[in-house]
Amino acid sequence: MEGLTDRYALLRAAALILPGDTPRLDAELLLAHALGEARLVMLMGKAPVPDEGVALFCALLARRCTHEPVAHILGEREFWSLALMVTPEVLVPRPDSETLVAEALARRSGAAPGLILDLGTGSGALLLAALSEWPAAIGVGVDRSAGAIGVARANAAALGFGTRAHFLVGDWAGAIDARFDLVFCNPPYIPDGTVLMPDVALHEPALALFGGADGLDPYHILFPQISGLLADAGVALFEFGEGQAEPLLAIAEQAGLEGQIAHDLGGRPRVIVLRVAASPPMGLGKPSGSV
Repeated sequence: MEGLTDRYALLRAAALILPGDTPRLDAELLLAHALGEARLVMLMGKAPVPDEGVALFCALLARRCTHEPVAHILGEREFWSLALMVTPEVLVPRPDSETLVAEALARRSGAAPGLILDLGTGSGALLLAALSEWPAAIGVGVDRSAGAIGVARANAAALGFGTRAHFLVGDWAGAIDARFDLVFCNPPYIPDGTVLMPDVALHEPALALFGGADGLDPYHILFPQISGLLADAGVALFEFGEGQAEPLLAIAEQAGLEGQIAHDLGGRPRVIVLRVAASPPMGLGKPSGSV
């Protein structure tokens, strides 16, 4: 980068050396950060980049070349149009997870939820996105990582949700004694031993990634608890990974839940939407032990 001051030349050179699937976008975000400008403002600018800006940009590129996520370098990531602080204590919020919020809005379009629960809240992304859509709602986020809870609390305060979002360290719903209109969960669902991209494997918490031999351990724990967590007409939404839709529908049925699969914007099965199964009318159910 020595001798370059034109921002477009800097971006072109950086995109040639950066790892990952979006090198040009990453370069734009990093140069905007180095200049203290919004990305679109940076792209529209014509002024040469000052020497100190070039030096800072090069330092940021060096970090990205070690596969450090851009969200960690910038210290934040946008999710549902909210700027969230992100640290190595939490997963980087991903656009695919916005499917849970979109489905919640569709499923609760006729009645705003009063109480919302987010299990494994991480940065608080899902809970805070929901609170931004339902101004009268109160939310509870649970995570076993004290570091993650610290990040979630800071995000809630920064967004002005401090009085409506409450966070606690706990093992899933073990410390919860209430019923909720809406339950979110993006659990660890990657099968143990899966080889991940360096950005993820080196920099994101394994505790939030791996879910047992087949990635389904958290669902086996949580689905039987859902009927005791949902209020009347409540709905629970869980994210899941590739090839897990059919097994999850079976686990849901065994737990007395009705499950529906929702797809993300890429058309991939991404979310299972759960409700407590309706009891069969008196006299129409099968007797115990019947075939």
